[in-house]
Amino acid sequence: MSPEAILIEQIEHALGAPRDRALLVGLCGAQGSGKSTLAAAIASRFAGSVALSLDDLYLTRAARQRLAINVHPLLATRGVPGTHDVDLGIATLERLARGLPVSLPRFNKATDDQVDPRLWPAAPERVRLVIFEGWCVGARPQPDAALATPVNELERTHDPSGRWRRYVNAALAGGYQRLFAPIDHLVLLRAPSWARVLAWRQEQEAALRRASAGAGVMTDAEVARFVSHYERLTRTIMDHMPAYAHTTIQLDDDRAVAKITARNGRETVAPPWSRKSE
Repeated sequence: MSPEAILIEQIEHALGAPRDRALLVGLCGAQGSGKSTLAAAIASRFAGSVALSLDDLYLTRAARQRLAINVHPLLATRGVPGTHDVDLGIATLERLARGLPVSLPRFNKATDDQVDPRLWPAAPERVRLVIFEGWCVGARPQPDAALATPVNELERTHDPSGRWRRYVNAALAGGYQRLFAPIDHLVLLRAPSWARVLAWRQEQEAALRRASAGAGVMTDAEVARFVSHYERLTRTIMDHMPAYAHTTIQLDDDRAVAKITARNGRETVAPPWSRKSE
């Protein structure tokens, strides 16, 4: 059974129960796991649905440059907690949940900047389902002690004092928990390993190189450095999120479903989603 079929079955079950707000499904998955494609496919399956990406909530390039100057140079690179407009995300999800008119934020990765808000598309009326996807959607912060030791060369070389990772962790512990709090059902696409996450991302970039003759596309070494920004939290998610995600879809090396597990530890295909779990 594919991840798409699994989630469609679960969402149909959830939408069958009376609700006074839109159903908000959080979809977490590492780079290259297929979460964005999956979110779009599911949204197209249900009338009155919206897929919103955490990637579309990035701070403007100018705002990240200010963070790089005032806090730490690594914050110029988009991706980690602390580089998103959390208040914008909270307001957008709240209006979607209540079925109110709202424009959907958009970010242009080619220009590394926010799209002019005047060009943001309007959400459909009376939204019933929101798929909120992103590489760290639903993530929780690490204990302070876990930040002491660098996890890779990027942290050892460019963050030896730990200032960057402490800032990221504090951001995750703050506004991001408010951003994730309304999620009714959290789904994790769990990669088999960090090594596989890197390989998936390099495969994506290799495909772009073939399609564009290499213009503006990263080499394997550049990809490895870029994803190093994500490694710490990605590893934490893989280790700890299965204990609290409503559904964990374990992927194999080819992104096929190896196992589906509910939060209670039982293997399942369609856990009961008629109401939000306590």
